[in-house]
Amino acid sequence: MRDYHINIFYSEDDNGYIADIPDLQTCSAFGETPEEALPEVQKAKKLWLGAARIIEGKPIPPPEYRPIIYQIA
Repeated sequence: MRDYHINIFYSEDDNGYIADIPDLQTCSAFGETPEEALPEVQKAKKLWLGAARIIEGKPIPPPEYRPIIYQIA
């Protein structure tokens, strides 16, 4: 099974790195470095999926997002 794609980028507004998962709406996390942002977004993913399943009864979207660079290659 494929896992969700994670974007990590620097935010000047936040003065740090943001990691997000495009397939999971509003699932993102912050870190002072990319290495700190990655485990934080993995925790956020676990919480997002748990809340969607248990609390809200939302369907879990499949991992579909692929950056354009991977679609060309």
